[in-house]
Amino acid sequence: MSNSNQDHSTQSGDDKLDMQSPDLVSQNIEKLAQLFPNCVTEGAIGMAIDFDALKQELSYAVVEGNKERYRLEWPGKREAIVTANLPTTKTLRPVREDSLDFDNTENIYIEGDNLEVLKLLQESYLGKIKMIYIDPPYNTGNDFVYKDNFAKASEEELFESGQKDELSQRLVANPETSGRYHSDWLSMMYPRLKLARNLLKDNGIIFISIDDNEVQNLRKICDEIFGDENFLANIIWEKRFTRSNNSKTFATLTEHIICFRKSYTLNEVKEPRNEKADSTYTNPDNDPRGVWTSVSYVNPATKEQRPNLSYELTNPFTGQKVTHPTNAWKFEYKTYLLHCEENRLYWGKDGNNTYPRLKRFLTDMEDGMVPVNFWNRQDAGTTDEASKSLESLMNKKVFDFPKPTNLVQKAAKIGMGNDEIILDFYSGSATTAHSVIGLNSQDKGSRKYILVQIPELTDSKSEAYKSGFKNICEIGKERIRRAAKKIKEETGADIDYGFRVYRLDESNMQDVYYRPQDLDQGKMDLFGDNVKPDRTEDDLLAQVMLDWGLPLSLKIEQANISGKKVFKVAENSLFACFDKGIDEVFAKEIAKEKPLRIVFKDAGFKDDTAKTNVKQLLKQLSPETEMKVL
Repeated sequence: MSNSNQDHSTQSGDDKLDMQSPDLVSQNIEKLAQLFPNCVTEGAIGMAIDFDALKQELSYAVVEGNKERYRLEWPGKREAIVTANLPTTKTLRPVREDSLDFDNTENIYIEGDNLEVLKLLQESYLGKIKMIYIDPPYNTGNDFVYKDNFAKASEEELFESGQKDELSQRLVANPETSGRYHSDWLSMMYPRLKLARNLLKDNGIIFISIDDNEVQNLRKICDEIFGDENFLANIIWEKRFTRSNNSKTFATLTEHIICFRKSYTLNEVKEPRNEKADSTYTNPDNDPRGVWTSVSYVNPATKEQRPNLSYELTNPFTGQKVTHPTNAWKFEYKTYLLHCEENRLYWGKDGNNTYPRLKRFLTDMEDGMVPVNFWNRQDAGTTDEASKSLESLMNKKVFDFPKPTNLVQKAAKIGMGNDEIILDFYSGSATTAHSVIGLNSQDKGSRKYILVQIPELTDSKSEAYKSGFKNICEIGKERIRRAAKKIKEETGADIDYGFRVYRLDESNMQDVYYRPQDLDQGKMDLFGDNVKPDRTEDDLLAQVMLDWGLPLSLKIEQANISGKKVFKVAENSLFACFDKGIDEVFAKEIAKEKPLRIVFKDAGFKDDTAKTNVKQLLKQLSPETEMKVL
């Protein structure tokens, strides 16, 4: 749209009276669209609300509906929506022995089903993630998908059929012969993307790698989840440069990267300048403003299509009046006059060009360049390079088809600043972590990553298994360790090389299934402490942080106060003490620290009186402190 048209529409909207009361229905639809973009559809007179979909969002049960509408449907879609909305009772348990610099690092690696993990992150990371990159199963007929509804099958049946592995992770093959080949893949992706959207900042962005098998369906569910107005690009990545004669039809040299923003808050996307782009800038006329490149002044539209952009130009060298025989110019007349005044029109070295070109100075590009939707192999790397690089790092081929670090780094340079968080919940071999460490070492950034990966078992005949990697998570964690060591040795950069490992597990709290009449005194004693006996203080602290909506990356310190171990999270943001014998003396000492939050075990108080007194003392001595009990 031309500047003149924009000015006209703005003027009409600002100056002309509506002569009617506010359209409250449209306003309400817009508000609902912000909360539930998947519930907005097309009606007879424009945007409308899909009330069946809205009912589903507000219900834990499957809501039936049979209205015809413009949207993507598949068997199991309603169940997928219910799956996303159902709460989870699981928790994350720290694994210090697998971590690197656990107490100080801000990077997170989580083992477990990403659906459950995304649910657990909803409070701690709601609206805090700047960028998401994922490389999910492509549904090629050889992939596994996560099945989220196993209510009809016993645990034994699931294990024996391969639908659960020894770590109780739900994985099933999805062959092309499956009657729900596309539906199962969509049912896997939909709830995960829906939950992921919640974690993005308002100006957040998501990149999703995919191939031709499901790119159309992925685009459609993203249109529904993020809103089609938030679609940014279908990026084509040149993943290889040599054709394979194994294919019987077309050899595939490219893949797709679907890119969406969360909202209009992200109104501009830029990528950093690079040497290749800068090399196109020269200064043939010795312009004092420095080097520049030029773009055409001719509009692809015709004069008939854009009559307001059709006018005479004057060549300042010859004085000749110039019009294009068929096409309009790109700018309105008043903008053309400004370009003349600022000497931004280039008519050729001797002023003999038929039409002018517009100068774009390198100094105008300091905030970066507009990215393009084709990423070539020189800039983004290839699958072959990625495989060789990982094999060199790990000394053996332990993972098939990793993504290049260049690819993720290129996305990160567009999608996030140098001190924000990237989430990858299909982590695979941990390319994203490797990419972030490398990028931080280059520009001394402080980007943080959260990686999630289901511990899918490696094939017992594979090199990975023979090398001691029993599941994919073991490959990913070892890759991060080796990449961190290598980058630190090569660059000496003072950055965060560590990562905290968490593992998805059942709740830390006791499950009580006894009927009241079956409980004798002996059994009652078992539940004097409502925490499972195999759970550690680290386990409890992680659950408290999640329940209180605190990021798992916050700095954790330990202190001794009145002879009891106290965990301090982010200085005074949270204190936690899980020792026994909590009494008034301890309360008086802890109140001096003025913590914002403090938590104890219910069984940790000296007695019921002490529990009441501790609460009252904290109210008196540290009124800002919020106390909770496990």
